[in-house]
Amino acid sequence: MESQLSNLLDTATTVLKNNDQGSYTVPAPKLYPHQWLWDSCFISIGLRHLDTDRAKAEILSLFKGQWRNGMIPHNILSTTAHAYDRNIWRSWANPYSPDNIATSGITQPPVLAEAIVRIGEKLNKTERRSWYKQVLPNLIYHHEWLYNERDPHDEGLTLQIHPWESGLDNTPPWISELHEHQLALWIQVIKKLNLGWLINLFRRDTKYIPAMERLDVIEALALFSSQRRLRRKAYKIDKILSRSLFAIEDLTFNCILVRANQHIKDMASLLKYELPDELLISMERTEKELDELWDPYSGQYYSREFVTHKLLKEPSIATLMPLYAGTITKERADQLVRLLENQHVFGANYPVPSVPLNSSWFSERTYWQGPSWVNTNWLIIDGLRRMGYPDHADALVDTTLEMVRSAGCYEYFSPIDGSGSGAANFSWTAALAIDLIKTKK
Repeated sequence: MESQLSNLLDTATTVLKNNDQGSYTVPAPKLYPHQWLWDSCFISIGLRHLDTDRAKAEILSLFKGQWRNGMIPHNILSTTAHAYDRNIWRSWANPYSPDNIATSGITQPPVLAEAIVRIGEKLNKTERRSWYKQVLPNLIYHHEWLYNERDPHDEGLTLQIHPWESGLDNTPPWISELHEHQLALWIQVIKKLNLGWLINLFRRDTKYIPAMERLDVIEALALFSSQRRLRRKAYKIDKILSRSLFAIEDLTFNCILVRANQHIKDMASLLKYELPDELLISMERTEKELDELWDPYSGQYYSREFVTHKLLKEPSIATLMPLYAGTITKERADQLVRLLENQHVFGANYPVPSVPLNSSWFSERTYWQGPSWVNTNWLIIDGLRRMGYPDHADALVDTTLEMVRSAGCYEYFSPIDGSGSGAANFSWTAALAIDLIKTKK
């Protein structure tokens, strides 16, 4: 077993080296040529074991793309690849976007604080204080933006305006909401004439990955259309919310926010840095409001529609993310762990499936509608440890590493047989495999 893990460590290290662009790491060659927010955060968590300075650079590269209003975009666009993407986003339409860096106009789950703290764990106390002092002001500014712009009613939960912001692009709660809205006329025409095959010829993802493993073509077009709607409104939240296609308080996003807030408070405490009172009040609200996403009838947590406060009762891996938040009761944590144990729900041969096995949405290899992902496994493992389930955490570490060792550093994996799908040589799979090996209990 030791030699197998050693071989995996070497393989994963090579993947990160090959995907290194100098100051940031692409998620996968060709398919993902830019820098992604939560990808780089997960990547830095693995890089910290190899080179702490390089791990820091990964984070600092994200801050270079920070908007003047505090937002950190989900994409910082490469200057050498796919000028088409820069034209799709046109971040310069918003006055707060950086002058000399092209970015997307939306954000992604706030994993930054987690990554910063994990890097800090590898530093001595003096170096750690210096590192936190370097990045904390920008990190706080980003969280203030989240509350100022994405919590307009001061309720505690932040809203997301596009499935890409959730990181779990075609997860059932978001796609079910998409189906509630009328498709743009041009998409209706494509659907009626069965021209999806033609569109697939021009999709970047299906050029490298089998179409069955990606979003359905009509859904992909609908998400693209939604992005164009945001661009037309120059990514200004007041205009977007006046007539929004999506306004969802995403469960995964807000669970990560709860944990990130705690990390910020811990960093501020170490530095004796006084956080703004308004931010502290918002942080407390988030933790409390997370309870409102619990459905006592099904014994699960769900995302919530922003305007109506209706729970979006489409089960997905998000229901387990309150374990990572770490603020739920032991009784509710026990109920979530039982879902992990249940072989008909999340207890697959190679857990954790992104959609429960007994869901009508479940599809073994379709992106976020069934496959197991290493990054969500990592979040759940961390939550299980802090919530008092070390044996469950250790078991999930073992199955995750076995999955990657056997199949390779793929983007996602079949929860049935552990085979790899999506992009090969995927960076956060490699990075988090390194971290799981290095921190294995």
